[in-house]
Amino acid sequence: MSTMKTEGQELAGLLKFLSRLGMEEFYANKLTLRSLLEIDEHSIYEKKSEVVKSVEDIPCCFLRKLFKVNAECRNFTQLSNDQEENNDLFSLDLYTSDDSAEHKINPLDLIVAVFLCADSFLQQEMALKMSMCQFPVPLLLPHCNKSQSTLMLWALRDIVKEWRPHELSQSRGFVEDNIVQANIPFYSFVRLKNCSLSKSQVLNHVLSSGQQHHNMFIHRDMEVGTHDRKIANGMVEVYWYLPCGRENLDIFPEPVAFANLRGDISESLTQFTFLFQVSTATFVFLDKVEENEHKILTSLQDVKSKLFFVVNRKEGNTEEDMMSVKKTVEELHLPNSSVKIKDSRVNVAKFSKKLCGAIKESLTVGTTTISIEKMLDKAVEHKLSADESTSDDQKKAAEEIVKGIGVRSIPDYKNQQLPLQGASWKRLSQLEMEECRLIKAGDLGLEEYKSQLQAEKQQIKVELGKHKLSEAMKSFTEALSTSDKQKRDFFLKWMNLKLNSISRSVIQPSLLRLKLTEHSKETKKDVKEIAELDQALLESSLGIEHYMREMGLIYEVSLQSQDTADKMSHLPGLAAEMLLDGYPLELLDGDASNVPERWVTDVLMELHKKVGEKSRLLVLTVLGVQSTGKSTLLNIMFGVQFPVSSGRCTRGAFMLFLRVGEDMQCKLNCDFIVLIDTEGLKSPLLAQLEDSYEHDNQLATFVIGLSDITIINISMESTTEMKDVLQIATHAFLRMKEIGKKPVCHFVHQNVAGVSAHAKMKTERKYFLDQLNEMTQIAAEMEKQPSIKAFTDVLDYDMDKNNWNIPGLWHGTPPMAPVNTGYSEAVADFKKNLLETVTRDRSDEVSQIPEFLSWMKSLWKAVKYENFIFSFRNTLVAHAYDNLCREFIEWEWEFRKEILSWQTAAELEISNFDNESELHHVKKLVDSKRSQVKEKLKDLQKIMQRRLQEYYKRKDRHVNLIEKYKTDFANQISGLVNEIQRSVNDNLDCALVLRKSSKEAQDIQRKHRGMIEEQVMKLLSDCKQSSPSDKELEDEFEKMWEEVTVNVSGLKEQNISEKILKQLRASFLNRNVNEDLQKIRNLKEIATGHFKAKNEHMKNKKVWIWNADVKRELQSFADSVIESCTRFVQDITKTDRDYNDSFTKELLEKVDESLKQISKHCKPKFEIDLKLHICSIASREFLQMHRRFLSARDPKIQLEKCKNQYLSDFIDLYKERDDCQRKAADFVRLCIKPAVEEYINRSLGINIVDEILTSCHSAEFSSRSFFQYNIQKELLQMEDFESFIKYITNYEIYVKDRIFQHILQKMSEDKTLIKLKNENLQIIVKKITEATEQASKGEDGALLPDDKESITKLISNMRKCLIKDISISVEDEKTALFQIQSTCHQFTKSLTESLSELEEQLQEEFSNSEDMTKTLNKVTIKPQDELFKRVFGCGQQCPFCKVPCEAGGKDHKKHHAAVHRPQGLRRCRIRTTEKLVETLCTTDVQSELRFSNTDTNWEYHPYKDYTTYYPDWIIPPDPSIEASDYWKYVLVQYNDRFAQEYKAKPADVPEAWRRITKEQALKGLEDAFNMK
Repeated sequence: MSTMKTEGQELAGLLKFLSRLGMEEFYANKLTLRSLLEIDEHSIYEKKSEVVKSVEDIPCCFLRKLFKVNAECRNFTQLSNDQEENNDLFSLDLYTSDDSAEHKINPLDLIVAVFLCADSFLQQEMALKMSMCQFPVPLLLPHCNKSQSTLMLWALRDIVKEWRPHELSQSRGFVEDNIVQANIPFYSFVRLKNCSLSKSQVLNHVLSSGQQHHNMFIHRDMEVGTHDRKIANGMVEVYWYLPCGRENLDIFPEPVAFANLRGDISESLTQFTFLFQVSTATFVFLDKVEENEHKILTSLQDVKSKLFFVVNRKEGNTEEDMMSVKKTVEELHLPNSSVKIKDSRVNVAKFSKKLCGAIKESLTVGTTTISIEKMLDKAVEHKLSADESTSDDQKKAAEEIVKGIGVRSIPDYKNQQLPLQGASWKRLSQLEMEECRLIKAGDLGLEEYKSQLQAEKQQIKVELGKHKLSEAMKSFTEALSTSDKQKRDFFLKWMNLKLNSISRSVIQPSLLRLKLTEHSKETKKDVKEIAELDQALLESSLGIEHYMREMGLIYEVSLQSQDTADKMSHLPGLAAEMLLDGYPLELLDGDASNVPERWVTDVLMELHKKVGEKSRLLVLTVLGVQSTGKSTLLNIMFGVQFPVSSGRCTRGAFMLFLRVGEDMQCKLNCDFIVLIDTEGLKSPLLAQLEDSYEHDNQLATFVIGLSDITIINISMESTTEMKDVLQIATHAFLRMKEIGKKPVCHFVHQNVAGVSAHAKMKTERKYFLDQLNEMTQIAAEMEKQPSIKAFTDVLDYDMDKNNWNIPGLWHGTPPMAPVNTGYSEAVADFKKNLLETVTRDRSDEVSQIPEFLSWMKSLWKAVKYENFIFSFRNTLVAHAYDNLCREFIEWEWEFRKEILSWQTAAELEISNFDNESELHHVKKLVDSKRSQVKEKLKDLQKIMQRRLQEYYKRKDRHVNLIEKYKTDFANQISGLVNEIQRSVNDNLDCALVLRKSSKEAQDIQRKHRGMIEEQVMKLLSDCKQSSPSDKELEDEFEKMWEEVTVNVSGLKEQNISEKILKQLRASFLNRNVNEDLQKIRNLKEIATGHFKAKNEHMKNKKVWIWNADVKRELQSFADSVIESCTRFVQDITKTDRDYNDSFTKELLEKVDESLKQISKHCKPKFEIDLKLHICSIASREFLQMHRRFLSARDPKIQLEKCKNQYLSDFIDLYKERDDCQRKAADFVRLCIKPAVEEYINRSLGINIVDEILTSCHSAEFSSRSFFQYNIQKELLQMEDFESFIKYITNYEIYVKDRIFQHILQKMSEDKTLIKLKNENLQIIVKKITEATEQASKGEDGALLPDDKESITKLISNMRKCLIKDISISVEDEKTALFQIQSTCHQFTKSLTESLSELEEQLQEEFSNSEDMTKTLNKVTIKPQDELFKRVFGCGQQCPFCKVPCEAGGKDHKKHHAAVHRPQGLRRCRIRTTEKLVETLCTTDVQSELRFSNTDTNWEYHPYKDYTTYYPDWIIPPDPSIEASDYWKYVLVQYNDRFAQEYKAKPADVPEAWRRITKEQALKGLEDAFNMK
């Protein structure tokens, strides 16, 4: 009963103590490792959180310091002194009160408390970190009942140590072992109740001899050791001494373990007896022996060589005390050598040496050794619990999986149990790389070679799919599939422990490494042997990552069949859970140099789902030379456990997810920090291998490309290594800049010590920057980016803010050196600054897992190509670019629409200008309009520029990825302004010419109208006197009309041919060709037949073998340009305009723009003949247009139109009939109807464009790429060869025709065109009606007088009201109202009725009109032209396959297209066979092939370096072999017809192309254009 009561009291005492520390909620074993690794506010504000303000802060502060491996962590066990500073220093209470004890915790109590509250995995991590700090770790952990303890076997399992016994000193070998499995001497140190000598202090002296003194064990003379212990008594700490192999430094020649029991043996009897039985020797510290202690000691068995007494004989010791010791020694028969007496005259340091000697002596004579693992049986005998008993099942499962190792070699085991990652997987990876390089094609055609590679890949996948799940992998996946996370964690840890143990004992990778190092140091290096040793090391490596890799490959292979896919569909979920639990995932398989994309994608997408799609990532990568402490840096920064053991050989890159606490998610703008750890760069062991630099470059580019923050870890010892790493890193950063990624970069300089290091480093930093600049220039030269001269051209870099000096890791000589406190503090400062910078500078636009994956795939694809920058394609970048193009195209239309509306109004104003004014007044108006439009364009330009700036400030469109296109779009705005200004000025000129010709016609018409009206009135007077019949009246009128109009002159016809010829000559000024043009007299006679390219048109006629090719190219080009220009001329001639010189000027500019593509191939003679031919066609067409214009405005014809009206007026006047209603109808017919129709035609163009852009079909015109996709999709569905030919050979004409047909189709749907016409009709009729009502009133608001004269005032008022809407002809008005007899009010009423009738009449006309083409030809603003400008772009074509450029705008720096096509489709043929060329330029540019043409002067030039001749084009390799399926399918389907059309032989297409279906072709097209 009393025992139970005592236990209850002790538990209550323990809980009370835990409550003081704020840890009661975590008892027992509820504090997890995961919770400590979470990034919270302490991660940033660590300096503040290190101030211990309350006892509850102590455990948290201790753990944070411990996880930084800060050897000072045990000192933070009391409150800060701030309160004492504020107290009365002379108050006695301050020194007599016990309150201060409440604010202080003994570090040993703290360690026990934290271990009691920690779960198994946190205990392991704490033990590991304590061991790194050279602290002793708990071997026996007391419970609340001090006699009950737990053997911390599990907690110590993760500690692996390296040492060099003196026997291995000569061979420079070393031992690496898990410390719990190491058989070494084990010495225990205990004390009796009465002991004034600190055994812990003595132990520290023993273990520090020859080295700087280090307090491994807490003792009472330390500042923090004076506090009373509450729960630590009964704890046994263990510490290992490990030799470094140097006799002058080592205390002991071999490893030795030291155990230290806290408290006296009588209160921890179980622990003492256990220690005594497992120890090599036990040292008992005492002043005297009490009776119960005497019983305990004398009950021990076999004590002669195992028990040592350490007696502290000091002044004040009674004789009785010494007699008690002597009595016990005699009863135990201890020899004198087993009793060590410390005299008060001997200090502790000197005595410690004596004790050390005793230990050394005992080591020399057949010392018994033991491993902690073997203590388990003894622990059970003593009824001590063991901390790993709960994981026995998981241990057995792990042992079952690895049991085959040892029976067979690791390579054999891997082949049998992990077969998928063998030679086939590596071959598959090589094939994927070769697909991107095409180095080994030999004489085989590239497309055929690619098909063969694809077939071999498919065959390997099929073979891999035949493998059945091995027993090991079956057990492994079953163990992972448990829903109990703790069981899974135990299993994985056991797997890790077992594999590490096997690795150390079976294969001894350290020996392989030693051989590899020796070979690499030899003067004459055997590269083959180095490669073989490296391969052996790889094959012998086995860790959990290999099982996880196999699991990933099982999943990837399973996807080939629906049945297996269903069975393995749960695997990504398992891996995702592991990632969330803090386990790393292999991102890049370093053994095969491959990324298992589908596996990584599905794992991360599962994780994305599990976290509710809240997966914003901050990615941090460390890069550096091998063995410079990259993984250690990450481990200490974030408390994680990337492998650092030399016994492992893992390559590639691993990612690890750290959760960000809710308190920091907003500040850091992420939910996870992703750490990427990589293999070392520039491995000195592998530097001799030929692909070493390329491998490092790929790795660096890949991981830097994935990162938001990159840490370049540099060891300052080797300048050569530093330069190598800098070159690799700057190369990668340069590549990132070019593709729109801008990571933050920090350089960490390791092993830089000294308080003045920062100041001294100023000069060194300048030198370092010079090195960076030098490496940047080398990288820029390699990447063909000559404009980049300095590192600051690539990244925002600050010498002070982006460089960090970190002292050496170890404080002393390993393995006994603790981690340097300066190292952990420097790393902590670095981490704090790094995260603070993130909180301050982090963009709102953060990648979530889907974006990260998209970027990862694109990076890896591009990395595999030789030319990374030109090979990089990414859907995020494509979408971001496309989104900007869509926005920009909308801004552009708003811009154009605004100007078009202004232009229409300006043209109307010029047309309505006072008819009586002189022409120079009209010119002044036009000049003022030019000035107005210039200012208006400036304002609109500023609006567009502001929109562009604002767009780039947005955080939701990945604008950072398209930063490099910003200049292109800014230039596009300027180009747009110039283009529109030129167009508006030309239209204003046309309006001026039109006004001039209209005035000329109206003047003639006015003159003859006056004569007619005079003669009508004279005839009326004559007839009234003779009373003729109606027939006689008409005859008299006819006679009079003939006499008056017989001499009416027409408008003068211009010499259009001469005008065009004059423009043509002007375009050739200063080019010494005018002599040829001067001979031309009549253009009309030139283009009578088909234009033919001739030998005299070609350059380099000496190279006769190419003549046929060049001639064919010139002919094709000429045909295309002539067709395009003829269409341009015909589009102009369909309008009602008169000829203007600006038409010819624009036509010649169009020809010049086309000639840029082929000017290198031809002589000036070709240009002259081509332009003459085109101008000849234009002269005939423009002459016809000019004649139509003159005819429409011919005064005689215009008068003839009014003949019937004058006859009606004449008869009505003669018979004195009321003519009001007829006059109103005539006015509406002659004046209002043409004005209304003109208004509708002016408005309809913009209406049609808006209708199409806002309808359900708007997406098609939203961007150039989407338009391209739709065209090609439509072509595929039409299956019409002629359409393909037209699209390929004359893209511009095809696009224009298609747009026109699209408009016709959309306008006919639901009678849209009629609706638009009627809407405009209603608007203008309403305006005219309102204007009529307003015009019928005077300035005072009263109705106009009801007399005949007021009608003129009414019409004048109407004209003023409607001056901005319509143009009412003055001449037609006077004709219509000739001799009107009605009064104003009646006429107004009749006019309103006639307007209603006009509306009905026009509505009926609209409904009955079926010729939409005629309507579209009449509209002022051509919707087809506006849509064409929207989607056509710059018009440039790929120099190899002639695919059109899809880049936004016209003024971009680089041209690009989503899908290129076989070169044979643009007439290209093999000269020797005349067969069409089947290869795609996207394949050629990644191959070793060469090309020659007139641009290269017929010299062969590598396709890889095509930018030498075509620097404006970006031609990346296809993103996949399926991306070009569309054009492969087209070539196969119409191979013979293309050959017939081009007068060539059919292409030799690979057999695989013949198997491509129409559906696959469409799928390839969708993927290429990112259509989902």
